[in-house]
Amino acid sequence: MKNVLLSLAALLLYACNSSQTGSPAEGAFVIQNVSVIPMDSETVLEKQDVFIADGKITHIGPTAEKETGKDALIIDGAGKFLIPGLAEMHAHIPRGADTAAMKDILELFALNGITTIRGMLGDPAHLELKTQLSKGAITGPHFYAAAPGLMGSTVKSVKDADSLVRKYKDEGYDLLKLLPGLTLENFNAIVKTAKEVNIPFAGHVSYDVGIWNAIAAGYASVDHLDGFVESLVPGIEKIPEQKRGLFGLHIARKADPSKIDTLVKALKQHNIWVVPTEALPERWFTPLKTAGAFSKDPEMVYMNETTLNNWVKSKNNIMADPLYDSAGAVALIALRKKILKACSDNNVGIVSGSDAPQVFDVPGFSLHQELKYMADAGLTPFEVLQTSTVNAAAYFNNPSSGVIKPGAVSDLVLLNGNPLNDITQTANIAGVMIGKQWLPSNVIAQRLEALKGKIKQ
Repeated sequence: MKNVLLSLAALLLYACNSSQTGSPAEGAFVIQNVSVIPMDSETVLEKQDVFIADGKITHIGPTAEKETGKDALIIDGAGKFLIPGLAEMHAHIPRGADTAAMKDILELFALNGITTIRGMLGDPAHLELKTQLSKGAITGPHFYAAAPGLMGSTVKSVKDADSLVRKYKDEGYDLLKLLPGLTLENFNAIVKTAKEVNIPFAGHVSYDVGIWNAIAAGYASVDHLDGFVESLVPGIEKIPEQKRGLFGLHIARKADPSKIDTLVKALKQHNIWVVPTEALPERWFTPLKTAGAFSKDPEMVYMNETTLNNWVKSKNNIMADPLYDSAGAVALIALRKKILKACSDNNVGIVSGSDAPQVFDVPGFSLHQELKYMADAGLTPFEVLQTSTVNAAAYFNNPSSGVIKPGAVSDLVLLNGNPLNDITQTANIAGVMIGKQWLPSNVIAQRLEALKGKIKQ
């Protein structure tokens, strides 16, 4: 059955950009006269025509080199830049019975050019959503779904660890999500069974586990730079967990930056991917902008009132903690940027993720902010784009994604500006393509308007 959204989008754009008559074939497009950023190299291919059929790129060549098919939808790319679809590698989809709320968030990701997400706290409903997304029945990105969290409260024994890992593997989840509170014994049991049944594990690093055991165990990714700051603090074993603060917030000024090299070499040696979620501390912990000011940012209009109020409380609460000091928060953010730059300089795998929806991280919008924070850490725009395109594809071992070349999937974002000159141009979106579905700017605007006030955590 022809997708309703595709039909609407296609007909609207076809009427504006094509002199042909009749309806375009579903999934047949030509993006004409566009500047292509292929991402398999740091280059811009100017004045190209990109041919797409049935969710795949079939041909790329100089404009007018090849005739367009009579049924193809013509998309005007003049003055615009084409990049692969972006990946949000630490996303959260609501849990429970409210599937409408889940679909709203999935759509908001897609409308912001995010064509792949890794959901990081699972629910049985997510497995059905994956099926619907794969069939094109609903609008949203490709969805890799983590299982419900494994943490101290759910894994109280080695037996629990073994049985839950096997259960989640059998149910079809793509990875295990590790949360705080695991003992080292139970963590080791999770790792043992996960390797037996071949399911990756990723996420937080529990206090009793520590970053060095996490690295040795072979995390698929360590998210939030969790445990990184602690590894740099001399005598860390003498500092109780409650005095360290979230992600080392209260101890950052005690860190020894000379230890970063040892940490980075271990990450590289063990092939540990890093998902910085830099948007989280940059917005939640910073003393440089108040909760009230963040709540007035333009993208906050998409969040429902209850969620937004909870975010304001969360930021105010962390800043009211007696252990919080503004200089320490600034030091933490600066240290995280040093670690991130060192990871990039030493070819540690970095993939983009912002932990949306989370405190002042609005789904879709926060991924673009995450990219800017990485650029602020000293990564070049091309290096930043890699984290959200080719690196994500490499993480999933999917060479047909994250690049623009014949044979690749047609997950694409059409931009009004060149992100290699200014990384913030990733948010300047003229259209989004997810496989066979094309979302032009007018449809994006209409759908965004309809989502205002609906998104919740």
